[in-house]
Amino acid sequence: MHFAAVAYAGESTMEPLRYYHNITSNTLVVLEAMAAHKVKTLIYSSTCATYGEPVKMPITEQTPQLPINPYGKAKKMAEDIIIDFSKTTDMAVMILRYFNVIGSDPEGRLGEAPQPELRVHGRISGACFDAARGIIPGLKVKGIDYKTADGTCVRDYIDVTDLVDAHVKALAHAKPRKVGIYNVGTGKGRSVKEFVEACKKATGVDIKVEYLNRRPGDYAEVFSDPSKIKQELNWKAQYTDLKKSLQIAWKWQKSHLNGYSHS
Repeated sequence: MHFAAVAYAGESTMEPLRYYHNITSNTLVVLEAMAAHKVKTLIYSSTCATYGEPVKMPITEQTPQLPINPYGKAKKMAEDIIIDFSKTTDMAVMILRYFNVIGSDPEGRLGEAPQPELRVHGRISGACFDAARGIIPGLKVKGIDYKTADGTCVRDYIDVTDLVDAHVKALAHAKPRKVGIYNVGTGKGRSVKEFVEACKKATGVDIKVEYLNRRPGDYAEVFSDPSKIKQELNWKAQYTDLKKSLQIAWKWQKSHLNGYSHS
């Protein structure tokens, strides 16, 4: 299972070479190592960013892949390399295109703790929690003039616990000489404003919100059609209550104020 990558769309527009190197080149190296050691099964973490900004919602696996930032382009290239290579071998390949991952382990063992220098690019849940903890003065929402119901970006938020389950099912269904490609999402779009409201409720903190100009490389609306993965792998998102997912993640944040370090 190949999860390793850098994964911030905004950062990828500023540091494209780092993204192509880490995502595309390093995936090539992984495949070469797999070939050398006859490792036959690959579950690959891809992303809805490979689709770019499709004209039609929801996104199916047949939606044309026209990525608009180096992150999405690098992942699309890695997918192409994997698919081309798989045609020459009897590999079993599963490519999972994640939507926006949130939450943490309900049993409290694992949570999200980005390195301090990555917080600036961070995901909205991390920024919400940082604001709730007073690490940052408030939340900066970038872009309120999108063509969406409330003007903020719409995304498909998938709980990490569901994502883990998708990988377990993908591994169980991986077959030699076959490439399975699946969207992993809830099938429902939620706006940034909705997300912030859920975060305020989950943390019990009235987070201060400041609205700013759009971020480079962002798109208005992205959500999945997950019917293929349901049909073929019998997987469906179970953790779809935004507030609950955020409450579980907030509990982890509060009990791990320094992330994974004990200092």
